[in-house]
Formats: sequence, C-alpha cells, structure tokens
Amino acid sequence: MPTYEYLCAKCGHEMEAFQSMNDAALRQCPACKKSTLKRQVGGGAGLIFKGSGFYITDYKKKSGTPDAKPASKSPETKPAVATAAK
Repeated sequence: MPTYEYLCAKCGHEMEAFQSMNDAALRQCPACKKSTLKRQVGGGAGLIFKGSGFYITDYKKKSGTPDAKPASKSPETKPAVATAAK
C-alpha cells in the first residue's frame, strides 16, 4: 500500500497517510479540522530491497583488482645469445 502526502490549503499542515489505492483521498485536516486537505503529487520512493539478499556492493568492482587479463602481446623475441668461440 502506498504512502500519500497531504497538505492543508488553510493552515499549511503537512502529513503522510498510508492508504490503499482504492481508498478515497482524505479531506479533513487533523490540525485545523477544515475540509481543505489536498493530496500532493509525489515522485514516489526508490526500490528498496529488505533482507539478506541484495547489497549495493554485491556487484561493485573491487578496488585494486584488475578488470580482466591484459591482452596478450606478440611473443617477445629473446635477443640472440652470442656464444664466444673458444
């Protein structure tokens, strides 16, 4: 069930109400008892995972570890070893 934000046009009282989507909007302000309460348009809350399943660091790159194996370069040639004639 969503949480709705309300604002009284008469006294400026702000409140939140936990209501079903099928419930009618509240009209009476609990502070001044006037019928000037208006439901505010809210942006909603972000997605929240609760429990032991997901953490923000689960898929984060660990610092100090390389991303992947470096691309292999062409095999280095060893310098020719000159053998001294005896």
